[in-house]
Amino acid sequence: MTKPPAVDVHAHFFPEPYLNLIAEEGERFGVRFRSDPKGPVIEIGPLRVGPIRPAFSDLDLRRKEMDRQGVRAHALSLTYPMVYWADGDGGLRLARVVNDALAQAHRAFPERFVGLATLPMQEPKLALEELGRAARLPGIRGVYLGTNIRGRELSDTDFFPVYERMEALGLPLFLHPIDVLGAHRLAPYYLGNLLGNPFDTAVAAAHLIFGGVLDRFKRLQVCLPHAGGAFPYLVGRLSRGWKVRSECKTLKHPPSAYVRRFTYDTISHSASALSYLIKLVGSRRVMLGSDYCFDMGYERPVQVITRLAGLSRSDQARILGGGAGPGPCRTDQAPRGRGRRSVTL
Repeated sequence: MTKPPAVDVHAHFFPEPYLNLIAEEGERFGVRFRSDPKGPVIEIGPLRVGPIRPAFSDLDLRRKEMDRQGVRAHALSLTYPMVYWADGDGGLRLARVVNDALAQAHRAFPERFVGLATLPMQEPKLALEELGRAARLPGIRGVYLGTNIRGRELSDTDFFPVYERMEALGLPLFLHPIDVLGAHRLAPYYLGNLLGNPFDTAVAAAHLIFGGVLDRFKRLQVCLPHAGGAFPYLVGRLSRGWKVRSECKTLKHPPSAYVRRFTYDTISHSASALSYLIKLVGSRRVMLGSDYCFDMGYERPVQVITRLAGLSRSDQARILGGGAGPGPCRTDQAPRGRGRRSVTL
């Protein structure tokens, strides 16, 4: 194990009950679940997830891979297709089985797993209901949310009561791309992932800023995946727009003033880009991520940090530890208003 123990904040998880619900009920919502010799496959229109390796669901296999990588703990989160494709009641049932599975994983291995709760945001009232329930489950340390909800931007005021409750509970928000932009242009060459994901994250960050979400909910912490996507590298352009364009005059301060309102994972696939991000926001706002266990993730996420040129040992420790800043994976504390459920690493 590394010292300090490494905490991976971007580690995907497909609970078997979630996959079973998709197999049973997905067809009527246009979601197809089929078997493949290499693992199950989920299809929504032209989009395909899988084959889903056993390690996505099997915690014993996952722990062996974590040990090989030198990672002590995973903050487990769902991934595409999430739960927004179903109707409100269906989304609620999907979210409940996911969140119960996250809590079960934590109960089984409290020093190895915490969870980021999933909510049926397509029905904000049901999302509030499930947030209240999930926040009481052991091991829940944050909330996992798509960068848009069925095409509705995260600045939609219908979502504000959910943010208000997250803020009151002290539960950070971890975003993840979904239904990326320009799907027809991004279909070739896997560009939907390679380009679509980072730009979709930048669009979501811009809506949170210009839409006033970060100003209204000043204590709400939001983590941007994939090293912030395109956002940290285009923030100067956004700030220029704020300065010269009337459409951007919704803010008192330029977008560059908000870069440290976000936290970020380390999944950049570029040492120079990651170094720029750390210099821009500071090591306290950057946390280890791997995108486990997709092929676009890191095979050795810890070495991405320990081999980064010019990074001090103290900065390495903060990034690897996952708990130095106010991001989603404080494995050593429970949200406000509840007793501490310590996970000593």
